[in-house]
Amino acid sequence: MNAVTNKREYYEGVVASDKGDKTIAVRVVVVVKHPKYGKYLRRDQTYHVHDENNEAKTGDRVKIVHVAPISKTKNWRLVEVLERAKVI
Repeated sequence: MNAVTNKREYYEGVVASDKGDKTIAVRVVVVVKHPKYGKYLRRDQTYHVHDENNEAKTGDRVKIVHVAPISKTKNWRLVEVLERAKVI
Protein backbone atom coordinates (compact mmCIF):
# COMPACT_ATOMS: atom_id res chain seq x y z
CA MET A 1 0.00 0.00 0.00
CA ASN A 2 1.37 3.40 -0.99
CA ALA A 3 1.68 6.22 1.47
CA VAL A 4 -0.66 9.12 0.72
CA THR A 5 1.24 12.28 -0.13
CA ASN A 6 -0.30 15.71 0.07
CA LYS A 7 0.72 16.96 -3.39
CA ARG A 8 -1.31 19.98 -4.29
CA GLU A 9 -1.39 21.63 -7.68
CA TYR A 10 0.26 25.07 -7.73
CA TYR A 11 0.22 27.60 -10.56
CA GLU A 12 1.65 31.06 -11.12
CA GLY A 13 -0.32 33.55 -13.14
CA VAL A 14 -1.31 37.17 -13.63
CA VAL A 15 -4.47 38.69 -12.16
CA ALA A 16 -6.82 39.49 -15.05
CA SER A 17 -9.63 40.93 -12.93
CA ASP A 18 -10.23 41.87 -9.30
CA LYS A 19 -13.81 43.09 -9.65
CA GLY A 20 -15.44 40.48 -7.40
CA ASP A 21 -15.51 40.66 -3.61
CA LYS A 22 -12.91 38.18 -2.30
CA THR A 23 -12.57 36.80 -5.84
CA ILE A 24 -9.94 37.36 -8.51
CA ALA A 25 -9.62 35.95 -12.02
CA VAL A 26 -6.10 34.65 -12.69
CA ARG A 27 -4.80 33.90 -16.19
CA VAL A 28 -2.30 31.03 -16.23
CA VAL A 29 -0.15 30.39 -19.30
CA VAL A 30 1.19 26.86 -19.81
CA VAL A 31 3.62 25.79 -22.55
CA VAL A 32 2.79 22.35 -23.97
CA LYS A 33 4.44 20.30 -26.69
CA HIS A 34 2.28 19.23 -29.63
CA PRO A 35 2.03 15.42 -29.56
CA LYS A 36 2.58 14.92 -33.28
CA TYR A 37 4.61 17.86 -34.57
CA GLY A 38 6.68 18.69 -31.51
CA LYS A 39 6.04 22.43 -31.70
CA TYR A 40 5.65 24.20 -28.37
CA LEU A 41 2.30 25.92 -27.92
CA ARG A 42 1.18 28.50 -25.37
CA ARG A 43 -2.13 27.62 -23.77
CA ASP A 44 -3.81 29.93 -21.30
CA GLN A 45 -6.71 29.39 -18.95
CA THR A 46 -8.50 31.66 -16.50
CA TYR A 47 -9.26 30.46 -12.97
CA HIS A 48 -11.52 32.04 -10.34
CA VAL A 49 -9.47 32.31 -7.16
CA HIS A 50 -10.50 33.01 -3.57
CA ASP A 51 -8.72 36.09 -2.19
CA GLU A 52 -9.80 36.39 1.45
CA ASN A 53 -8.28 39.83 2.14
CA ASN A 54 -8.71 41.39 -1.33
CA GLU A 55 -4.95 41.93 -1.47
CA ALA A 56 -4.28 41.13 -5.16
CA LYS A 57 -4.91 43.76 -7.82
CA THR A 58 -5.11 43.59 -11.61
CA GLY A 59 -1.69 42.96 -13.16
CA ASP A 60 -0.12 41.36 -10.06
CA ARG A 61 1.76 38.07 -10.46
CA VAL A 62 0.38 35.56 -7.96
CA LYS A 63 0.74 31.97 -6.81
CA ILE A 64 -2.44 29.89 -6.45
CA VAL A 65 -3.19 26.44 -5.06
CA HIS A 66 -5.97 23.95 -5.81
CA VAL A 67 -8.33 23.39 -2.84
CA ALA A 68 -11.74 21.93 -2.13
CA PRO A 69 -14.59 23.78 -3.88
CA ILE A 70 -15.41 27.13 -2.30
CA SER A 71 -18.29 27.99 -4.62
CA LYS A 72 -19.65 26.85 -8.00
CA THR A 73 -16.68 28.23 -9.96
CA LYS A 74 -14.01 28.73 -7.27
CA ASN A 75 -11.74 25.86 -6.24
CA TRP A 76 -8.45 27.77 -6.12
CA ARG A 77 -7.02 29.86 -3.28
CA LEU A 78 -4.46 32.67 -3.34
CA VAL A 79 -1.17 31.65 -1.69
CA GLU A 80 0.86 34.83 -2.14
CA VAL A 81 1.43 37.86 -4.30
CA LEU A 82 4.80 37.30 -5.99
CA GLU A 83 5.14 40.63 -7.77
CA ARG A 84 3.04 43.79 -7.71
CA ALA A 85 1.89 45.41 -10.95
CA LYS A 86 4.04 48.29 -12.08
CA VAL A 87 2.20 51.61 -11.83
CA ILE A 88 2.87 54.03 -14.67
